[in-house]
Amino acid sequence: MSVSKTEPGELVQGTLEMLILKTLALEPMHGYGIGLRIEQMSDGVFRVNAGSLLPALSRMERSGYVKTQWRSTENSRRAKFYEITAKGRKALQQEKEQWGRRITAIARILEA
Repeated sequence: MSVSKTEPGELVQGTLEMLILKTLALEPMHGYGIGLRIEQMSDGVFRVNAGSLLPALSRMERSGYVKTQWRSTENSRRAKFYEITAKGRKALQQEKEQWGRRITAIARILEA
C-alpha cells in the first residue's frame, strides 16, 4: 500500500486490514472494487496494489473476518466477492477504538 501519490511508504501493521473491513462494512465487494473504494475514500492518498490486497483478504478469510462468494460483476464477469462477518465487525470496532486512542496520544505528543 502506498501512503501518498508522490512518496510510497508503509502503513502501520494491520492498517490495511482495518481499511478493508471498513470498506466491506459498507457493502460486499470484489477485490478490485475494494482497492478502488479505499483510494476514493482517501482522496487518492492510499493506493492498494493486488500484491498487498489479496494476501490480506486471504488472512482475513482464514481469521473469519470475511466470507466469500463467487458472483457476477457489473460487467457480467465472475469474481470473488468479500463480505464482512460478525467477527469482522467486532474486530473493526476494536481497531477503531484503538486508533482513536493512538491518534489522541500522538496529538498530545506533537503538541508538547
